[in-house]
Amino acid sequence: MKKINFTFLLFLLFLISSCKALKNDNKSTIQSEEKIKENLITEKKQLEIRFSCGEDGISDYIDDGWIIIEEYSEEKICTWKSYPVTKDCDMEKDKGCKITKPDKIGEEKIYLLEK
Repeated sequence: MKKINFTFLLFLLFLISSCKALKNDNKSTIQSEEKIKENLITEKKQLEIRFSCGEDGISDYIDDGWIIIEEYSEEKICTWKSYPVTKDCDMEKDKGCKITKPDKIGEEKIYLLEK
């Protein structure tokens, strides 16, 4: 009779301890889901926009609620021009006698935006 009670007691302890483990797992998954939701809410969107050679459309983004975090500019070649090497060079037929040089140099503005 004591053997049956002892095994029953072991079985009961095992059953109770496994239920606690399942209960703790549910709490941790609920907490991790809440953390993910908080991260999504606090996560900010960032966007990099480039405008070159006199283009400017940043006001559209500002009107949409974007905030300029960083702004800088770089020199950029806007147009290229081809010249013949000699007077009797036909640039349409002979591509080897053509020289291409920068024609107009402008600025490229780069904006880092955040919403």
